[in-house]
Amino acid sequence: MTLERWGSITVNITPRIPTNLNAALADHSDFHGHSVEGLLSNIEALPESIRGVVRNNGGGYVNHALFWSVMTPGGADSPSGDLSLAINNAFGSLDDFKSKFQATAGGQFGSGWGWLCVDGDGSVSCFSTANQDSPLMRGMTPILGVDVWEHAYYLNYQNRRPDYLSAWWNVVNWDVVTQLYSATEG
Repeated sequence: MTLERWGSITVNITPRIPTNLNAALADHSDFHGHSVEGLLSNIEALPESIRGVVRNNGGGYVNHALFWSVMTPGGADSPSGDLSLAINNAFGSLDDFKSKFQATAGGQFGSGWGWLCVDGDGSVSCFSTANQDSPLMRGMTPILGVDVWEHAYYLNYQNRRPDYLSAWWNVVNWDVVTQLYSATEG
């Protein structure tokens, strides 16, 4: 992922993330060539002194990058192809998946994220993470993520997280999510 993918709106909201992450890694040249995703996937291999900074800032980076990339005005109707089959196999139907996803994301205590991830066997599952924790730290590949930190919805929905999550489906770009799922196959 590149910072450009993030877009100017997010960089303006969270400008310290790349600065903090780069500062934490400055004295650890053995990790300079690694992607943020690679660092998170192997977080236990990092020196304990920088794990928290990588978890929070690296996680914040990849989580927001995915969040912004899977949304578009007007959304896209529904998943297709193998992703549609995987969702139906795991949850029964798209509507059942949406209900499970909303309950999981909506049930996240405090700040965090709701996820649809691809497991090692190619199946999909949904769960939530606290704060800026990334599914990559669990060995899973996130393909859809929703921000349930209050800053994501408070201006429009105040404390009504369920209303935010219901409305969020209207901007999900299933074409991108389907492409992300397809990229995990193979």
